[in-house]
Amino acid sequence: MRYWLMKSEPGVFGIDDLERVGEEPWEGVRNYQARNMLRDEMHAGDLAFLYHSNCKVPGIAGIMRIVRGGYPDDTAWTPGHRYHDPRSTPENPRWFRVDVAFQRRLERIIPLSELKQAPELSAMPLVRRGNRLSILPVTPGEWDFILSLENPRD
Repeated sequence: MRYWLMKSEPGVFGIDDLERVGEEPWEGVRNYQARNMLRDEMHAGDLAFLYHSNCKVPGIAGIMRIVRGGYPDDTAWTPGHRYHDPRSTPENPRWFRVDVAFQRRLERIIPLSELKQAPELSAMPLVRRGNRLSILPVTPGEWDFILSLENPRD
């Protein structure tokens, strides 16, 4: 099993939405590096943090499980769809997606500002300057440390 962090704007699709629907395709990724992770590295059973981005307090809001590994994102070849890419076809798909399922909310949103202050996460791509990928790998040590932040001690 591997661990991931997947970013989404809460106004577009956040933890509230995932909890409401239960399971959802993670579609619309249009970055080749993130596409390669979806296509080649993410598998059913992996866990991912759902990270709220582009909002007042960006941070990790919950946990989801990958329930279906990478498969072609057919929104790319659907004319009129917001993620349409005329260069992608069913015969030669350019973009991929996975299906995710709600696992649980974190007891609190762990804000990016707090994650950046933790020396234990200094190598994590999320906290490094200039990293804008919407999907990032998370090491087992980073995963465990982030979960330990969920209930801070006084």
